[in-house]
Amino acid sequence: MDSNVVIRYAVRDDEDQAGRADAVVDGLSADSPGYVSLVVLTETWWVLDRAYAIARDRRLEFFEALLDAQELRTESPDLVRAALRRTRRGADFADALITEASAAAGCTRVMTLDERAGMTLIT
Repeated sequence: MDSNVVIRYAVRDDEDQAGRADAVVDGLSADSPGYVSLVVLTETWWVLDRAYAIARDRRLEFFEALLDAQELRTESPDLVRAALRRTRRGADFADALITEASAAAGCTRVMTLDERAGMTLIT
């Protein structure tokens, strides 16, 4: 699924698009699941925050529900759960996902120019 389907399903701000998103989600099953990629999750997190100002706790709950849904398969669910734990402690979701993906790839640090990222700062 693309992020626009996930977002419309969550926020319901456009009746027509929400209905079409509902039809997609309602048509899924454990035997015929939908797929949510890391890119879709990252974009969804950003849009729910920046465009809709949905509180962090509500976004965390929504993402946990996506991960727990039998009708969905999420790319690298263990990685996403680890990133959500970091996010719950205050990290930005995208930065947390980058950090967790890097660790999973065997990297011991992530270089950044962003002082707030919680990574190794390049000075």
